[in-house]
Amino acid sequence: MKKKTTPAVREDALFVGSMEKGLRVLGAFSAGQQFMTLREIAEACEIDKSAAQRFTHTLSQLGYLEKCGDTKRFSLGKKVLELSFNYLRANTLVEAASPVLLDLQRTCGERVNLSLFDDTSIIYAVRQLSKREYYFSSLIGRRMPVYCSSGGRVMLGLLDDEHVDAILDRCDLKPVTPKTIFERPKVKAKIAEARTKGYALTVEETVMGELVVAGAITAADGRPAGAVHIAGSLGNWTPLQFEKKFGPLASQTAHALSRKHG
Repeated sequence: MKKKTTPAVREDALFVGSMEKGLRVLGAFSAGQQFMTLREIAEACEIDKSAAQRFTHTLSQLGYLEKCGDTKRFSLGKKVLELSFNYLRANTLVEAASPVLLDLQRTCGERVNLSLFDDTSIIYAVRQLSKREYYFSSLIGRRMPVYCSSGGRVMLGLLDDEHVDAILDRCDLKPVTPKTIFERPKVKAKIAEARTKGYALTVEETVMGELVVAGAITAADGRPAGAVHIAGSLGNWTPLQFEKKFGPLASQTAHALSRKHG
């Protein structure tokens, strides 16, 4: 989803508007389309067609977009994947967590993920898969709303109520599945529950048939840095069984990574 430029950012004297528009073109593909026409890109970015043509040409020349010679449609280029690699290679938390999560996955036999905190959302940076998975669960870089994900709620639990309210004010509180808890009072109750337990459980709130527990990784300043997720299937577990078996394990693993990351 395209992120709007706020008035405060637009008034920043150091802010380069043309660069923001160029990056907005890359962001136009966030809805999952593989290919987009020039007109579709212009409409998604709210820019005129001539500007879209200049940005897409430049990004294609640099390798961040690729253009199909037959259809003239654009897709993300391989250079974008290289940026992801460079980010992950330089991230000390991802480096520290990778072997730990691999061991955790072998121990529990379920899918294990590392997410990173990013204000109103979390973003998956490491995926250790079990045998039965759907395609999107294998991909890094996927964002999920902070208010309805187990990792998001347990990370929000590290913040005081004032900061939580400020983040929820910026969220578009809406259901992701028919089972999503998205009403603000209920979300805050779930965050408070995560504070008490040291982990959060969600059941079919982001993916139907899936239940997930997560523990929060704390940065050196005490703020949320990331979360360790363990995900399973309702076909194999009841919520109570899953929470009892894996909730403390997710919390303990996150706590150990907090010490390393701090």
